[in-house]
Amino acid sequence: MKKTFSNLNLAALAFAGGICVAQSALAQVAGGTTTVGINVIESTQIAAGWSVKKTLMGKAIYNDEGQKVGKVQDLIISPDKKLSYVIVVAGGILGMGRHDVAFPKSQIEDKAGQLLLAGVTKDMVKGMPKFAYASATFDTTKREAFVAARDRDSAKGKAKLAELKKKAGTAASDARAKINAEMTTVQADVKTRTC
Repeated sequence: MKKTFSNLNLAALAFAGGICVAQSALAQVAGGTTTVGINVIESTQIAAGWSVKKTLMGKAIYNDEGQKVGKVQDLIISPDKKLSYVIVVAGGILGMGRHDVAFPKSQIEDKAGQLLLAGVTKDMVKGMPKFAYASATFDTTKREAFVAARDRDSAKGKAKLAELKKKAGTAASDARAKINAEMTTVQADVKTRTC
């Protein structure tokens, strides 16, 4: 019995010593006051957070008929830090014949914990163009030009929306209904261009 007690004491001391070493290693960068690691509040946020790796990556995606059409391979985050596309892998055994495709996140729904891609079959996914990641030598000027064009289009759409709202405020009721319908269309277009 004494031997077990002393082994427990030894284990507790080793654990406490390990914590002290870890605390000092994470506390500061030599010669500065920059904190490395996380603080108590951040650790609570991590514990209450959501892990993509544990809950979404590799998860099967089904169509509305309950057939598996692929699984989540990757997520694409847009420059504004929003999820924009889900990369789905279809087909292939042990990596052979694998086919990655991109779907806008708006097309994939979570129905009671099951990912649903309505109106799609496994053959349709296989027939889609393959998704390819940009190479390390990706020309950022093309991306910057695309983002600038998107921003210009978005600004034009927002200006048109403001103009329509102004017209709607002064229009007669039947004309106002027509303008409101046009505003709804422009709002949807602006939303899809900025997502």
